[in-house]
Amino acid sequence: MRITVFGAGAIGGYLAAKLAMAGKVDLSIVARGAHLDAIRADGLRLIEDGRESVAPVRAAARAEELGVQDYVVLALKAHSVAPALDQIAPLLGPGTAVVTMQNGVPWWYFHDVGGPLEGTRLQAVDPGGTIWDRIGPGRVIGSVVYPAAEVDAPGLIRHVEGTRFSLGEPSGEKSERVTRLAGEMVAAGLQAPVRDDIRGEIWVKLWGNLSFNPISALTGSTLAAIAGDEATRALARAMMLEAQAIGESLGVRFPISVDRRIKGAGDVGEHKTSMLQDLERGRPMEIDALVTAVQELGRLTGQPTPTIDNVLALVRRLAIERGCYSLL
Repeated sequence: MRITVFGAGAIGGYLAAKLAMAGKVDLSIVARGAHLDAIRADGLRLIEDGRESVAPVRAAARAEELGVQDYVVLALKAHSVAPALDQIAPLLGPGTAVVTMQNGVPWWYFHDVGGPLEGTRLQAVDPGGTIWDRIGPGRVIGSVVYPAAEVDAPGLIRHVEGTRFSLGEPSGEKSERVTRLAGEMVAAGLQAPVRDDIRGEIWVKLWGNLSFNPISALTGSTLAAIAGDEATRALARAMMLEAQAIGESLGVRFPISVDRRIKGAGDVGEHKTSMLQDLERGRPMEIDALVTAVQELGRLTGQPTPTIDNVLALVRRLAIERGCYSLL
């Protein structure tokens, strides 16, 4: 099995290292800059449970060096996928599956979903349907990522916690390609449950990201601080209830209550969300996949989103002022 991880940052690097060290697949990565140089020189290093290991991976700056793959894992942030399409293309053959590991509403959401919105392309995450046309939703295996990891130095990934990567076909079927990939991930020491409703799991994670991420960016607060403050907790709850109404109108079943989901976020503790970290570091923020796309789904389903609209306006304006967001 030939697998390329495109975007070997914290999560992509962790997944690549685990698969490579298991030694059962032909694993390669596409990376760049100092990270690529360090991996070529010393291998992809992983710190896990306090121990450092070295994964023998083939690292390339250009996908053309690697050729057609069986699986391509996109471990980029959502806003980085479209600009990378030309680089991804050489990895794709007629039978290549593409595993999407982005947070937020995926560009392929309305593929194989059935109903009146079947085939709808979401402008917030795929303007003009470019990704849909270039990659093709039929290639997609959806994924919800739970591990936490960090890039401590070029070529060095530190695993913080978690080993679960949920997988699922947009159609809900347990296909040979998804079960085969899950088997290889399990053999590498990861949890890889195959879900018959990957969208439902996407929504449960999105529920928290939609609300806590922008509120965190606007206030500079941690998850525990937001959940522990009556006013910001109420704001997050209002956003989540608007999102729940949208999800339920699309047939999503939420397995936990909004208050339990908020408690789970608060229990993470004094953690800065990824959106706040991006703002502080001057990096592009995942506003569209986490917030704008939910607003778009509200418009498509006729569900009002007044709180989401207001928070989106504020966080987008802040990001523009800090150079962390550009209007499409």
